[in-house]
Amino acid sequence: MKKSIFTVFLVILIDQLSKIYVKTNFSYGEELKVFNWFRVYFIENNGMAWGTEFGGDTGKLFLTIFRIIAIFVLSWWLYSSVKKNLHPLFLLSISLILGGAVGNVIDSMFYGLIFNESTTDQIATLFHEKPYGNLFFGKVVDMFYFPIWQGTLPDWIPFKGGSYFTFFNAIFNIADAAITIGAAMLIFLNKNSKKEVKPTVIESINQ
Repeated sequence: MKKSIFTVFLVILIDQLSKIYVKTNFSYGEELKVFNWFRVYFIENNGMAWGTEFGGDTGKLFLTIFRIIAIFVLSWWLYSSVKKNLHPLFLLSISLILGGAVGNVIDSMFYGLIFNESTTDQIATLFHEKPYGNLFFGKVVDMFYFPIWQGTLPDWIPFKGGSYFTFFNAIFNIADAAITIGAAMLIFLNKNSKKEVKPTVIESINQ
């Protein structure tokens, strides 16, 4: 259990340190080019992946509450899996997802209370006297951008032919990466390692 807890807190720590650094050192939309294919690009996400939003403030509140509930479910799942002595890689995958989920929930719950607004002309300050939002209505900080390929697509490609295209155009954070890696590990373990990892993901849920 100690290793799983350590993984969860390590993900949260790295995630929050990177977000706070970017938030307090970059203006909104500022970009640092590390390589042509890797950049630190500061944006904020008020909703889900790729900036998807729904239902205004009500939708935002629902999304944050849903994430909090998911954290409790994941915590119980991790605790139960440790008690069942499941495979270490299985425990690692849940720990990564849980740590990432907590990291993004911290933004949604508290960032509106501890930061002022980030704009193209203003760098935010931590614990500012005039914060930009309220509890549950913070924005998630994103910063990692990997435009591996950019260019005009050939005309023969259906629908997108002739248009400018960027691969990969998602901007994400450490928490997002941890969730994605953890989920990918679960899929891999469940589909390809059934003989080595017992019980499988589905079996463990049904126990």
